[in-house]
Amino acid sequence: MFKKIFCFVLLSFVARGVLAEDIHLPEPNKTGKVTLMQALEDRHSDREFVERDVDELTLATLLWAAYGVNREDGKRTIQTAMDKKDLAVYVFNKDGIWLYDADNNLLKQISDQNQLSLFQKQDYMQAVPVVLVYTGSTADYAAMHAGSAYQNVELFAAANGMASIVRGFFDQEKVAEALKLPEGQRVIISQAIGWKQ
Repeated sequence: MFKKIFCFVLLSFVARGVLAEDIHLPEPNKTGKVTLMQALEDRHSDREFVERDVDELTLATLLWAAYGVNREDGKRTIQTAMDKKDLAVYVFNKDGIWLYDADNNLLKQISDQNQLSLFQKQDYMQAVPVVLVYTGSTADYAAMHAGSAYQNVELFAAANGMASIVRGFFDQEKVAEALKLPEGQRVIISQAIGWKQ
């Protein structure tokens, strides 16, 4: 009996090992050359992307802007009602699907399959290298938290010469399946981000 349990545990670890290791992100670049007012002036929805990957430092910094830890007490770059911290930010890219772990500044792989096609209902989405998906669990506050996070990303994009657009035009049920969402979590909105043409 012990051998069977040991084999089962060993196999479960091996099965998990099929996915890549967690990706430890570089420290976000918290300096910028653009003022907040200039970023607000430049912020707009973009539908013209070039086929170019988003490097790890840029990804780390935009995720930190979205929902990163900016204080020693674990508080985030956005406020969350009653400090719920119920928001989750997922990254879809050509290498798979990742969950952003802000506390440890890393990406946890959910899938090693390229699922960007779930968002490619419009032609301009073909060149998008990264789609962020915001999920939450509270009916009252999750959408507010997602809105705060994606606005931070929009401002980051404007300040860094990137293209970004918030999108609701995708099959939320299929995306939820791909994310393997835990009980009580729901998909709120997606955000395409990449480089301007």
